[in-house]
Amino acid sequence: MADSIMISTGSSFEGYEIVDYLGFISSQSLLGSNFLSGITSAVADVSEKDMRKLDKCRADAADRLLKMAEKKNANAIIGLKMTYASFDGGSFGVVMTGNAVTVRRKVVTDDSVYKELYVTNYYQRVVPRPVKVILNGNRDVIDMKIVCYNYNNDDILSVRTDVEFTNLYDEHLIIKNVDFVFTKANNTSVIESDYIMTNLGYNDIQILKDAKIVLNKYVTPRGILACNDTPINIDMSYSRLESLKEKRGIDAVSKYKTDGMIWTCNCGHVNEAGAEECIVCGRKQKDIATKAAFDYEAMIDEMRQKEYVIEIKDVLMGHLKEIDTKYRIPLLEIMESGLQYERTRGNMKESVIEKVEKLFEEDSEE
Repeated sequence: MADSIMISTGSSFEGYEIVDYLGFISSQSLLGSNFLSGITSAVADVSEKDMRKLDKCRADAADRLLKMAEKKNANAIIGLKMTYASFDGGSFGVVMTGNAVTVRRKVVTDDSVYKELYVTNYYQRVVPRPVKVILNGNRDVIDMKIVCYNYNNDDILSVRTDVEFTNLYDEHLIIKNVDFVFTKANNTSVIESDYIMTNLGYNDIQILKDAKIVLNKYVTPRGILACNDTPINIDMSYSRLESLKEKRGIDAVSKYKTDGMIWTCNCGHVNEAGAEECIVCGRKQKDIATKAAFDYEAMIDEMRQKEYVIEIKDVLMGHLKEIDTKYRIPLLEIMESGLQYERTRGNMKESVIEKVEKLFEEDSEE
């Protein structure tokens, strides 16, 4: 063990922390009484033999010091000092001192935190639409910025907002009158604000699941413009929202819907049936129209009225003949998996319905 004891003339070891101070230790090793007088009488003529004796003396003193540290169950010595000393009777030797300690390697932790949250509400008006909140920082400070979709490619200078976060416990944190400034080239469709400092805590960021933004006013070279509308909450799960944005763009908040009289664009705007493209975002209806022939939404609405997966499966079996054959096996697998998990993990209704919905949507949005 002595061979593994670390030694330092300083007070610490890089990459290690001291966990216990075990006490002062010292050792010495002596040479003959005539050694010192022999050296001092002719310093220039010190022989190799004398130097070897001195080296051995130092090594003996070091070895004894290590053994003393070992007896104290130390794994390191700090503050090592070595001196040459003369003793009574004319003897000469080496004295070594130090402090025996226990050290351990520091655990290097990355305390940085980064989180992106899609904004789960929106405005139908043509205003800068906040679509994402980005949080970035460490245990000392958390910075925040937002990403907006800029439909008119306006030169947005700043926006004043209320930001509401929801965590995994469904607790809400609202930050009022937050000003985000845009100093980068911002007359493009997607713009990012500069970072601002927040009072958010490091641990708070870890459990955030949702962000909503109320747009109070914004500034362009034309002046200050107010937004007095009430934002609309997005009516889908967060995972489905992520999937929709991946396929339809960062501003997408709704799947395509139509009743023959009106149609809802992916951007959330409701257009008249005769409109070939959305008057807000310019998406063409023919490009985003759902291709699935089967009205799966009516079936899913029926499933939502049920409580357990076994009941949801009964709904599916009632529609199975109407469903394209390519969906049948995947749907049955979803049901069987849900039934198994429900026996051990509790109610799986929402998870199963979400998977069914996603199966149809992924095909209709290709």
